[in-house]
Amino acid sequence: MRELARALPHLEESTSYGAQSWKVRGKLVACQAINKSAEPNSLGVMIPFEQRDELIAAQPDVYYVTDHYVNYPCVLVRLSHVHRDALRDLLGMAARFVGETAKKPRPRRRAPSAKASGALSSCRLDSPGRRA
Repeated sequence: MRELARALPHLEESTSYGAQSWKVRGKLVACQAINKSAEPNSLGVMIPFEQRDELIAAQPDVYYVTDHYVNYPCVLVRLSHVHRDALRDLLGMAARFVGETAKKPRPRRRAPSAKASGALSSCRLDSPGRRA
């Protein structure tokens, strides 16, 4: 796995939740599936939902998903069943998928202005009991 990952541009080895992982620009691409619902010797790989469904339908002995991972754009891979070339291609696809989402700039959060939050409209300077 490590050798395949090193061959891909921009993929860096890291850890996630104490497990070995690979990332692009700090965003998770693949990691050891450590949730108890995953089978031993499985890898979680980030891919679009549609492609996950296609992989599972085509090769359910290699690719799967559990209830824990179903809401995440990832597929679980049985490393003992996957062909080396298929894993390399899957990692490349995952790196492109994550790289595309990592490139998109996040909108900057602004502190709400007093006018937008309604703070100014709710207090009046001429209200009774207001001290100057």
